[in-house]
Amino acid sequence: MTVGACILGCSGTVLTRDERAFFAEAQPWGFILFARNIGAPDQVRALTGALREAVARADAPILVDQEGGRVQRLGPPHWPRRPAAGDFARLRDLASTPDLVRLGARLLAHDLAAVGIDVNCLPVLDTPDPGAHRVIGDRAYGGDPDVVAVLGRAAAEGLIAGGVLPVVKHIPGHGRARADSHEVLPVVEASLDELAARDFVPFRALSDMPLAMTAHVRFAALDRRRPATLSRRTIRAAVRGAIGFDGLLISDDIGMKALSGPLEARARAARVAGCDVVLHGAGDLGGMREVAAGAGRLGGASARRARAALARRPRAPEPFDARESQARFDAAFGGRFAA
Repeated sequence: MTVGACILGCSGTVLTRDERAFFAEAQPWGFILFARNIGAPDQVRALTGALREAVARADAPILVDQEGGRVQRLGPPHWPRRPAAGDFARLRDLASTPDLVRLGARLLAHDLAAVGIDVNCLPVLDTPDPGAHRVIGDRAYGGDPDVVAVLGRAAAEGLIAGGVLPVVKHIPGHGRARADSHEVLPVVEASLDELAARDFVPFRALSDMPLAMTAHVRFAALDRRRPATLSRRTIRAAVRGAIGFDGLLISDDIGMKALSGPLEARARAARVAGCDVVLHGAGDLGGMREVAAGAGRLGGASARRARAALARRPRAPEPFDARESQARFDAAFGGRFAA
């Protein structure tokens, strides 16, 4: 069965009849959930089951943005408030911080796997530059790219240990952006040498990860016309070249205002540029139809990368005592994020 080269959302906490019919026809590679889709654990579990049933693929990946801090789709009262990446970076005991980041990600994976979510859009590997827009801010593991790399790998390994695949983002780097790509297209004027010495460092260190998400940022040193998501030159020279990432490349949400034009054209352009899969999260049927048409089917190297990514999911999570782990985590943060 060939699948669509797209990841799509849905409108609410249950699938509508029209959504079921559309997903059965379009066969998106995967799905993504947002806060509008999240109620109680039993409801989320039923929804993830219904999404996979709609495409008749038990291994269809289901994504979420569960970073902690400002970006947390599953939250109180059913799930604990989780720390942002910056909260880890501010801990005094830096020697033990990677272990704590891994533990925090393992707890996230435990939460997600219990409701059928098997891909988390974490870690954020952007290295914020002084003066950059706060859209990244404390979502990053600090301003030192080497530290970002170490803590980012710890997070990725914690997720994988819990049976959840990580998505590194936003490749090749959103840290210098002076604008929020949800609203406008940021333009970065740094030279290629400057980008390679700072922005690319964490992504290069984690280039072995199975999944990455693009940045809707235009890098003038690589392409003066197109943002990375739509730029064949940026993807070839930076993502696949200087960084050396050969995993599945997912676009950031193509409904964001950094991009322009009809959704079908955006999706087609992202695929032509080198994105393996196009993501659209709004959950409206009209938009999803456009995206599915523009993204086309998954084949060739993209299909190979997709298979390789899903093969990275462990057959079973590593042994884990959730209660004891949560107690250790709470103690490290002085109870600020107690379950």
